[in-house]
Amino acid sequence: MSDLGHLRKSYERDTLEETQASSEPLRQFELWMKEALASGVVPEPNAMTVATVSPEGRPSTRVVLIKAFDARGIVWYTNYHSRKGRELAGNPFAALQFHWVEMERVVRIEGRVEKVSDAESDAYYASRPLDSRLGAWASPQSEVISSRAVLVANAAKAAAQHGLNPERPPHWGGFRLVPDRWEFWQGRKSRLHDRLSYRLVDGQWLRERLAP
Repeated sequence: MSDLGHLRKSYERDTLEETQASSEPLRQFELWMKEALASGVVPEPNAMTVATVSPEGRPSTRVVLIKAFDARGIVWYTNYHSRKGRELAGNPFAALQFHWVEMERVVRIEGRVEKVSDAESDAYYASRPLDSRLGAWASPQSEVISSRAVLVANAAKAAAQHGLNPERPPHWGGFRLVPDRWEFWQGRKSRLHDRLSYRLVDGQWLRERLAP
């Protein structure tokens, strides 16, 4: 077995004090996202891990891309028949995590998940490159397939059937997580990290510091 216990890193890039942080988690997220986008060192600042739970209570995670965020919540798009889609249909709660390694930052978000409107899904689908739109038709996401040739054949079939202006598949669209918990983590020296938590209590955000 490989021994990785010797790996160490000292986190010393930044701090997260209450005097620095916004009283509103969405505003704090917007600030950190802008900094991640502008940094030039984070390869995919829009990549986030989504965690869902099966009916048997078994958790699973996968990486998706955030496509929008506002006061209503955090939005991403996927196949509703995928494993995460099925799990969210049975248990409409999830957790998200952004890990901006190069900035020594983590953002965690928890809340209820709902589908976005058909109009929102249609608009985003129409904005995608043609290959991606056809791919939504071609991939039976999370299902077992015999080989990559199945995807290639499905894509060719979708192109022949739908042409240059395919409509959005009815099984494909957006999810929105409506947050009721946020956490902002900033790595600090000696493992004395900064952790600021926001909980929704009676319609107001309560900010608290957590021990690392």
